[in-house]
Amino acid sequence: MQGQFSVSEDLGLSNRFLLFRCTSIRPDVVFFSTCSGQSQTVMERWSGILKVPLFKGSRGLYKVAASLCISSSSQIPIVPSMNAIFFNGDRVKGTGNPVIERLSDLEKIGEIMVSKLGENVNVWVIEASKFNGPFAVYKDFIPSVNKWGEPTSYDPTGSPASNSLVSLLQSCLIEAKNILSSKVVEPISTEPPISSFSQPKTYLFGFSKGGTVINQLVTELAFSQVTIPSHSQNKNEIIPTSKETLLNSITEIHYIDVGLNSNGAYINDQDVIKKISKRVLEVGPRLRFVLHGTPRQWCDSMRVWIGNEKDTMIRLLNDVCKKSEEKLMVCERFYFANKHANMQMHFEVIEKMDIS
Repeated sequence: MQGQFSVSEDLGLSNRFLLFRCTSIRPDVVFFSTCSGQSQTVMERWSGILKVPLFKGSRGLYKVAASLCISSSSQIPIVPSMNAIFFNGDRVKGTGNPVIERLSDLEKIGEIMVSKLGENVNVWVIEASKFNGPFAVYKDFIPSVNKWGEPTSYDPTGSPASNSLVSLLQSCLIEAKNILSSKVVEPISTEPPISSFSQPKTYLFGFSKGGTVINQLVTELAFSQVTIPSHSQNKNEIIPTSKETLLNSITEIHYIDVGLNSNGAYINDQDVIKKISKRVLEVGPRLRFVLHGTPRQWCDSMRVWIGNEKDTMIRLLNDVCKKSEEKLMVCERFYFANKHANMQMHFEVIEKMDIS
């Protein structure tokens, strides 16, 4: 087997763990072990495209690129440190631009996210189940969207986005387990946790129109009942299994060159932002908003509302961040600032974005 080996310390585990990574023609293999040698988990990575219904019996199918941590011995998914959930936008086809074509591929986006976040993470890249021509329509997540997938409002009633996301992740995990189990001759029924993580963190990413789903989730987070997780909820789970565990696990929210042909690209509701701040102060965990943008969206003279909405959201967040005891943070990152706006930079920001 040809490959390169590297060793580095996992600082997130207080220097107690060493990470060994082998890059080869096989799936990535990572060994996690304590320095005392008392325990060891060997991890590989499985990646593939899943086509699953939101609920059992649903007519529409969601296309999801999954890149998951699995045990090298049992070939079953194991608990990650984080679930990174990426909502994609409209379809762009026939451009003839190899950069756009490559960064329109769901699996490629998944690879990029793993490279940015690390091996001990599950990545889910979600495409809308319905399209009107090239326009993504996330109707299950945002009931108010029009036929072009543009939201007329963000209403937390019934928590449609968080409930839909929990159900979709469960469908994806079941399908991934079925695929993996079909390739194992003698599956092992038990698997020790990969680490001491209780509930994996959740990072949310919304690219282009995918940012509308992020807005809906933020609205639901703001108006959700503040609950302190019980001891029973702290068991190791690969994905959030309820709306409450999902919302409580969100620690980072990334907007990636979000824009619409109508209003609603960014949250401008002061009440939503204030409630987010109150929630973070009362129950935590810390929450960071990062807004990534390019001239393609933020400097569009034909759609000036996008830049205005972004500026308003940044201002509202900065106002509450000052009173949040550093539990709420916001960061704005602008890419390709000295270039003329074009479609390529809109996709290229996926690869260039700094999520540190």
